[in-house]
Amino acid sequence: MEQSGRQAWIARWRCVAYMVVLVTFWSEASAQIKYSISEEVKEGSVVGNIAKDLGIDKATLKDRGYRIVGSSTEPLFRLNNDDGMLYVNRKVDREEICERSNACIINLKTVLENPLEIHYVIIEVLDVNDHSPVFQEKEKRLEIFESTLPGARFQLQPARDPDGGQFTVQQYRLSHNDHFRLEVKEREDRKMPFLILQKQLDREAMSEHKLMLTAIDGGRPARSGTIEIIIEVLDVNDNSPVFTKDVYSAVLNENSAPGTLVVQVNATDLDEGANSEIVYSFGKEVDVHLQNLFNIDPSTGEIKVAGVIDFEENQSYEIDIQASDKGTVPLSTDRTVIIKVIDLNDNPPQIEVTSFSKSVPEDSRIGTTVALISVNDLDSGPNGKVSCFIREDVPFTISPSLQDNMYAIVTRSHLDREEKFHYELTVVAKDTGEPPLSSEKTITVVVSDVNDNKPQFSLNPYTFYITENNDLVSPVFSVKASDLDDSDNAHILYHIPRDSSGDNVNLFLNINSESGDILALKSFDFETLKTFQFQVVATDSGTPSLSNNVTVNVFILDQNDNAPVILYPVSSNGSAEGVEEIPRNVNAGHLVTKVRAYDADIGYNGWLLFSLQEVTDHSLFGLDRYTGQIRTLRSFTETDEAEHKLVILVKDNGNVSLSATATVIVKVVEPKEAFAASDVKSATKVDEEDNVTFYLMITLGSVSVLFLISIIVLIAMQCSKTTDYTSKYLQETNYDGTLCHSIQYRSGDKRYMLVGPRMSIGSTIVPGSHANTLVLPDRRRGSGEVRLFSR
Repeated sequence: MEQSGRQAWIARWRCVAYMVVLVTFWSEASAQIKYSISEEVKEGSVVGNIAKDLGIDKATLKDRGYRIVGSSTEPLFRLNNDDGMLYVNRKVDREEICERSNACIINLKTVLENPLEIHYVIIEVLDVNDHSPVFQEKEKRLEIFESTLPGARFQLQPARDPDGGQFTVQQYRLSHNDHFRLEVKEREDRKMPFLILQKQLDREAMSEHKLMLTAIDGGRPARSGTIEIIIEVLDVNDNSPVFTKDVYSAVLNENSAPGTLVVQVNATDLDEGANSEIVYSFGKEVDVHLQNLFNIDPSTGEIKVAGVIDFEENQSYEIDIQASDKGTVPLSTDRTVIIKVIDLNDNPPQIEVTSFSKSVPEDSRIGTTVALISVNDLDSGPNGKVSCFIREDVPFTISPSLQDNMYAIVTRSHLDREEKFHYELTVVAKDTGEPPLSSEKTITVVVSDVNDNKPQFSLNPYTFYITENNDLVSPVFSVKASDLDDSDNAHILYHIPRDSSGDNVNLFLNINSESGDILALKSFDFETLKTFQFQVVATDSGTPSLSNNVTVNVFILDQNDNAPVILYPVSSNGSAEGVEEIPRNVNAGHLVTKVRAYDADIGYNGWLLFSLQEVTDHSLFGLDRYTGQIRTLRSFTETDEAEHKLVILVKDNGNVSLSATATVIVKVVEPKEAFAASDVKSATKVDEEDNVTFYLMITLGSVSVLFLISIIVLIAMQCSKTTDYTSKYLQETNYDGTLCHSIQYRSGDKRYMLVGPRMSIGSTIVPGSHANTLVLPDRRRGSGEVRLFSR
């Protein structure tokens, strides 16, 4: 314990001994010198002869490594080891080195080695007036309300001068003005300038004041620095907005599109800032309707269209406009805007039918009023002047009325319902605006019927062909008439007039008054009545009624309802039997006799064919199929019988053939007996032939009379009708033992022919026609074309 304490005490004394030796050595090996230089000396200037001043042999400086220690990378000074001189290494700026210090001292530490020596060099940098006073800002802006009272103080920023002592700022000066003065107060290290308001400001008179503050140092010559003081006079809301005009007026076309600029109002406020910012609005008493038509931009004062501007609704508008500033207590001013609306042609004429007749009689006189219309155009001036017309080419026109904008639709020509019963009139009303506008209205005019048309038959005359033995239930034929009129005027009733000529044809005909169907009250017989004519009258139901008549020609067509009648041979008791005697010595081809027959029917129904139904010897006698002649086929021999019976069948060609038979007894006598008997028979035969001839003449005469009547009627009909119509009965009495009929007739494009047994005219029976249809060569055609006709 004691030993450790003793060691510590020894260590302390050892340290003290070391310190004493070090201090002694330091005092012997160190020295200190001082130099003074002015700032801003040139580079390379001599500060002092440091080797000489320290008493150091300059020859040993290099060997002993004499140097400045602790300097920066760019030291202010440098030591030359050759001559021991201390030089300025770069520019020395006192304000940079010793900022804000009254004395600027630079301490340099130099070292020599072998032996070690440390020398301190003190360099004092003397100040030079090389800096002017500088303000931190080039200008200073102050904001002072125009309502600030005089005497207000405003501290200004002092200027700074890096120089010291007498070279720092010594005084301030303020440029001349009427509102401010300068006051400077001394502080510890500087002078503080103050700006004093000595006269109240008026922003509207002068919104900005510019003052020049100058700081001056104490150098000779003195240096100075300036700062511009800009005083912005802050506004106080003491001015109301003022409009540029007392009354604003504008012209606006109607129907202007929304957003169209009407007028721009403008107001100014001498205040500034929010106090001068103006907000435009409608006056408090402006009607809501106007606010819907127009809007105003609060910022620009532009009044624009917002709704539909209609001249016809309002021709001008007066709107109160208010301009208000944005001051704390806003001030406002009112003005009136007068907007005059210019009429445009934006309304088409309006057509209204005030009176209208639904129908107009077709016999109305020219100038008859059909309808009254009124035309109105809401526009004015030329835009509201209207003219009217009917677009279509119709028998109507528009006539101006005595009243303005009233027009009458009247007839300008005669009407005919049968030509046109319905008119669509397009009434066009057109104004004289630019561009013109028009409107249309369609009026339907119905032409009512007047009974001015007689019934018209579809044919004139009518020609009908009916077969005999007709049915009494169904109509035999029908007539049809039409009337161009309407309703009751076109309702037709038919009747057959009963004339006083004594013709009783009408007595066996009955006509349906509604349909025109004609019924026969009795069956017709071709052999009794072949043709007849009557009139049919058609009468409408108009008031008064109109009528028309038509001629109806009726031709009866034959049916096979008559059987052949044997004219020869006929016995005394009326039976068809006869006896013929012939000499035995006659040759082949000798005419034994001729069977004569007659059929009251015509055509195929009256066309008779003969055939041997019964004969004792077929090799001895032959019968001509068409003439009925019986001839010998060979000469008689001794073995032939003296009497032969021949039964001849006479048959017509109707669909259902009718027939009759005749019996001829042929007696073969010796020649002498034959001559004697022939004298007796000749006398009898002459009487019989006279009777036959008489009957034949009556028949032919009747047929001829009927033929002539038919020809006369048909010629008269042909003269009264332009159509190609002929109807003829052409009878051929080419009689060779049998009455034969041939009838031809034409109706329209059809030609009919009924013939008897003689086919010499070149006709041919069509196969499969059942003897009802013939093909006749049409002699009117040069080509000889064959035409087909139907019964």
